[in-house]
Amino acid sequence: MDGGMLTEEVRAEIAAQIQHYDHKRAGSVEALKIVQKHHGWVSDASVQELARLLDMTPDELDAVATFYSLIFRRSVGRHVILICDSVTCWIMGYEDLLAHLTNRLGITLGETSADGRFTLLPVPCLGTCDHAPAMMIDDELHRDLNREKIDQILERYE
Repeated sequence: MDGGMLTEEVRAEIAAQIQHYDHKRAGSVEALKIVQKHHGWVSDASVQELARLLDMTPDELDAVATFYSLIFRRSVGRHVILICDSVTCWIMGYEDLLAHLTNRLGITLGETSADGRFTLLPVPCLGTCDHAPAMMIDDELHRDLNREKIDQILERYE
């Protein structure tokens, strides 16, 4: 999907969400998340349409979208891997696990695998330092990682 053109379903979901705010623009993050949920990412065309809907300029909305690291402004794979690169995860083996992931997937940070299955992105903290190292795939948190556990986890994602 190109991430453009807000369908009536998306518009209705956004309208339901922004009614809770005094100003439409206050719901911009939630609106961006709704677009991303339906399209996988937020395209320039979606930013243009959404900005009009929220009474914002496209530049204002793009500033919001690019500030939040979990709003994707370009196409991503079917599954997004967020690998924690916090100090704790670093101490507990981040570099080795990152090398394993990049070798196994054939990509580096910020890239999508050739089969379109995974996009690999760093994240500064997943809030699970007591079970480092950690990563999140889509909305599923994976903790206490090692190479073997990563291999088993990746097999579960089509």
